[in-house]
Amino acid sequence: MAFINDNYPSKVLQDAVAAIGSLPGVGQRSALRLALHLLGQPKENIHHFASAVDRLADDVRYCNTCMMISDSDTCPICADRSRDHSTVCVVENVRDVMSIEATGQYHGVYHVLGGVISPIDGIGPSDITINQLVGRIASGSVSEVILALPGDVEGETTSFYIYRQIERYGVKVSAPSRGLGFGDDLEYADSLTLGRSILNRQIFKPQ
Repeated sequence: MAFINDNYPSKVLQDAVAAIGSLPGVGQRSALRLALHLLGQPKENIHHFASAVDRLADDVRYCNTCMMISDSDTCPICADRSRDHSTVCVVENVRDVMSIEATGQYHGVYHVLGGVISPIDGIGPSDITINQLVGRIASGSVSEVILALPGDVEGETTSFYIYRQIERYGVKVSAPSRGLGFGDDLEYADSLTLGRSILNRQIFKPQ
Protein backbone atom coordinates (compact mmCIF):
# COMPACT_ATOMS: atom_id res chain seq x y z
CA MET A 1 0.00 0.00 0.00
CA ALA A 2 1.55 3.31 -1.08
CA PHE A 3 1.82 6.22 1.34
CA ILE A 4 -0.35 9.28 0.73
CA ASN A 5 1.48 11.53 -1.72
CA ASP A 6 4.27 8.91 -1.61
CA ASN A 7 5.41 10.44 1.70
CA TYR A 8 2.90 10.16 4.52
CA PRO A 9 1.01 7.12 5.77
CA SER A 10 -1.73 9.36 7.20
CA LYS A 11 -3.49 12.48 5.97
CA VAL A 12 -3.88 13.54 9.59
CA LEU A 13 -0.10 13.35 10.09
CA GLN A 14 0.46 15.21 6.83
CA ASP A 15 -1.84 18.04 7.94
CA ALA A 16 -0.10 18.24 11.34
CA VAL A 17 3.32 18.45 9.66
CA ALA A 18 2.03 21.18 7.33
CA ALA A 19 0.69 23.16 10.31
CA ILE A 20 3.89 22.86 12.33
CA GLY A 21 6.00 23.58 9.24
CA SER A 22 4.16 26.87 8.72
CA LEU A 23 5.96 28.27 11.78
CA PRO A 24 8.98 30.48 11.01
CA GLY A 25 12.29 28.64 11.01
CA VAL A 26 10.71 25.17 11.01
CA GLY A 27 11.46 23.08 7.94
CA GLN A 28 9.60 19.98 6.80
CA ARG A 29 12.03 17.55 8.42
CA SER A 30 11.85 19.35 11.76
CA ALA A 31 8.06 19.57 11.48
CA LEU A 32 7.82 15.83 10.90
CA ARG A 33 10.10 15.12 13.85
CA LEU A 34 7.99 17.35 16.12
CA ALA A 35 4.73 15.82 14.90
CA LEU A 36 6.00 12.31 15.54
CA HIS A 37 7.23 13.40 18.97
CA LEU A 38 3.76 14.70 19.81
CA LEU A 39 2.22 11.51 18.49
CA GLY A 40 4.32 9.54 20.96
CA GLN A 41 3.03 11.53 23.94
CA PRO A 42 0.03 10.64 26.10
CA LYS A 43 -3.22 12.02 24.66
CA GLU A 44 -3.72 14.38 27.59
CA ASN A 45 -0.34 16.01 26.82
CA ILE A 46 -1.33 16.55 23.19
CA HIS A 47 -4.70 17.99 24.19
CA HIS A 48 -3.01 20.32 26.69
CA PHE A 49 -0.59 21.50 23.99
CA ALA A 50 -3.41 22.11 21.51
CA SER A 51 -5.50 23.88 24.16
CA ALA A 52 -2.63 26.25 25.00
CA VAL A 53 -2.27 27.17 21.32
CA ASP A 54 -6.05 27.65 20.97
CA ARG A 55 -5.99 30.06 23.91
CA LEU A 56 -3.46 32.21 22.08
CA ALA A 57 -6.13 32.91 19.50
CA ASP A 58 -9.10 33.17 21.84
CA ASP A 59 -7.92 34.54 25.19
CA VAL A 60 -4.86 36.76 24.67
CA ARG A 61 -5.62 40.47 24.64
CA TYR A 62 -3.61 43.61 24.05
CA CYS A 63 -3.21 46.22 26.76
CA ASN A 64 -5.43 49.23 26.12
CA THR A 65 -2.57 51.55 27.07
CA CYS A 66 0.70 50.12 25.76
CA MET A 67 -0.43 47.41 23.30
CA MET A 68 1.54 44.73 25.18
CA ILE A 69 0.15 41.19 25.21
CA SER A 70 -1.97 40.70 28.30
CA ASP A 71 -4.57 38.46 29.90
CA SER A 72 -6.69 41.49 30.74
CA ASP A 73 -7.44 44.96 29.39
CA THR A 74 -4.46 46.39 31.31
CA CYS A 75 -1.12 44.59 31.33
CA PRO A 76 0.74 43.97 34.63
CA ILE A 77 3.37 46.61 33.81
CA CYS A 78 0.84 49.38 33.19
CA ALA A 79 -1.11 48.29 36.28
CA ASP A 80 2.01 48.50 38.48
CA ARG A 81 1.86 51.78 40.39
CA SER A 82 5.51 51.45 41.43
CA ARG A 83 6.62 51.93 37.80
CA ASP A 84 7.54 55.36 36.44
CA HIS A 85 4.56 56.05 34.19
CA SER A 86 6.05 59.33 32.99
CA THR A 87 8.80 57.47 31.09
CA VAL A 88 7.69 55.49 28.04
CA CYS A 89 10.04 53.13 26.20
CA VAL A 90 8.93 52.65 22.59
CA VAL A 91 9.76 49.22 21.16
CA GLU A 92 9.00 47.32 17.98
CA ASN A 93 7.45 44.19 19.46
CA VAL A 94 6.59 42.17 22.54
CA ARG A 95 9.91 40.30 22.44
CA ASP A 96 11.72 43.61 22.97
CA VAL A 97 9.70 44.28 26.13
CA MET A 98 10.63 40.84 27.44
CA SER A 99 14.33 41.44 26.65
CA ILE A 100 14.41 44.80 28.44
CA GLU A 101 12.47 43.48 31.42
CA ALA A 102 15.00 40.64 31.75
CA THR A 103 17.73 43.21 32.46
CA GLY A 104 15.98 44.45 35.60
CA GLN A 105 17.39 47.91 34.85
CA TYR A 106 14.35 49.72 33.47
CA HIS A 107 11.45 50.79 35.66
CA GLY A 108 9.31 52.89 33.34
CA VAL A 109 6.50 51.68 31.09
CA TYR A 110 6.35 50.74 27.41
CA HIS A 111 4.63 51.31 24.13
CA VAL A 112 4.63 48.43 21.62
CA LEU A 113 4.41 49.61 18.00
CA GLY A 114 3.77 46.18 16.52
CA GLY A 115 6.31 46.77 13.74
CA VAL A 116 8.35 49.49 12.10
CA ILE A 117 7.74 51.67 9.05
CA SER A 118 8.83 49.72 5.97
CA PRO A 119 7.56 50.92 2.57
CA ILE A 120 9.07 47.87 0.88
CA ASP A 121 6.87 45.63 3.02
CA GLY A 122 3.87 47.93 2.66
CA ILE A 123 3.96 49.01 6.31
CA GLY A 124 3.20 52.68 6.86
CA PRO A 125 2.67 54.79 10.01
CA SER A 126 -1.04 53.94 10.10
CA ASP A 127 -0.28 50.21 10.18
CA ILE A 128 1.44 50.40 13.57
CA THR A 129 0.42 52.06 16.84
CA ILE A 130 2.07 55.47 16.40
CA ASN A 131 -1.25 57.34 16.68
CA GLN A 132 -1.93 55.67 20.02
CA LEU A 133 1.54 56.68 21.22
CA VAL A 134 0.99 60.29 20.19
CA GLY A 135 -2.32 60.21 22.05
CA ARG A 136 -0.59 59.09 25.24
CA ILE A 137 1.94 61.91 24.96
CA ALA A 138 -0.71 64.49 24.12
CA SER A 139 -2.45 63.67 27.41
CA GLY A 140 0.41 65.40 29.22
CA SER A 141 1.33 62.53 31.53
CA VAL A 142 4.57 61.62 29.74
CA SER A 143 7.85 63.47 30.33
CA GLU A 144 10.31 61.22 28.46
CA VAL A 145 10.07 58.95 25.44
CA ILE A 146 12.85 56.40 24.85
CA LEU A 147 13.03 55.30 21.21
CA ALA A 148 14.41 51.76 21.64
CA LEU A 149 13.92 50.70 18.03
CA PRO A 150 16.24 48.70 15.75
CA GLY A 151 19.30 50.50 14.45
CA ASP A 152 18.62 49.53 10.84
CA VAL A 153 17.14 51.80 8.17
CA GLU A 154 13.54 50.91 9.00
CA GLY A 155 14.07 51.46 12.71
CA GLU A 156 15.80 54.79 12.20
CA THR A 157 13.07 55.91 9.81
CA THR A 158 10.43 55.04 12.39
CA SER A 159 12.31 56.83 15.16
CA PHE A 160 12.62 59.96 13.02
CA TYR A 161 8.92 59.87 12.13
CA ILE A 162 7.88 59.50 15.77
CA TYR A 163 10.22 62.31 16.79
CA ARG A 164 8.59 64.64 14.29
CA GLN A 165 5.14 63.68 15.55
CA ILE A 166 5.88 64.30 19.22
CA GLU A 167 8.43 67.14 19.28
CA ARG A 168 5.61 69.71 19.56
CA TYR A 169 4.71 68.38 23.01
CA GLY A 170 8.07 69.30 24.53
CA VAL A 171 8.84 65.87 26.00
CA LYS A 172 12.39 64.64 26.36
CA VAL A 173 13.20 62.19 23.54
CA SER A 174 16.10 59.81 24.10
CA ALA A 175 17.56 56.59 22.68
CA PRO A 176 19.64 53.77 24.15
CA SER A 177 23.38 54.36 23.99
CA ARG A 178 24.95 52.61 21.06
CA GLY A 179 26.40 49.62 22.84
CA LEU A 180 24.42 47.64 20.27
CA GLY A 181 25.68 47.12 16.76
CA PHE A 182 23.98 48.65 13.73
CA GLY A 183 20.83 46.71 12.94
CA ASP A 184 20.98 44.62 16.11
CA ASP A 185 17.66 43.39 17.52
CA LEU A 186 17.12 43.98 21.23
CA GLU A 187 16.11 40.36 21.79
CA TYR A 188 19.56 39.14 20.77
CA ALA A 189 21.55 41.56 22.94
CA ASP A 190 22.95 40.25 26.20
CA SER A 191 21.22 41.56 29.32
CA LEU A 192 24.25 43.49 30.60
CA THR A 193 24.79 45.39 27.35
CA LEU A 194 21.09 46.08 26.89
CA GLY A 195 20.61 47.18 30.48
CA ARG A 196 23.54 49.59 30.31
CA SER A 197 22.36 50.99 26.97
CA ILE A 198 18.99 51.85 28.53
CA LEU A 199 20.50 53.34 31.69
CA ASN A 200 23.05 55.37 29.71
CA ARG A 201 20.54 56.55 27.14
CA GLN A 202 21.26 59.72 25.24
CA ILE A 203 19.20 62.55 23.80
CA PHE A 204 17.79 61.47 20.44
CA LYS A 205 19.29 63.45 17.57
CA PRO A 206 17.47 63.00 14.26
CA GLN A 207 19.82 62.50 11.33
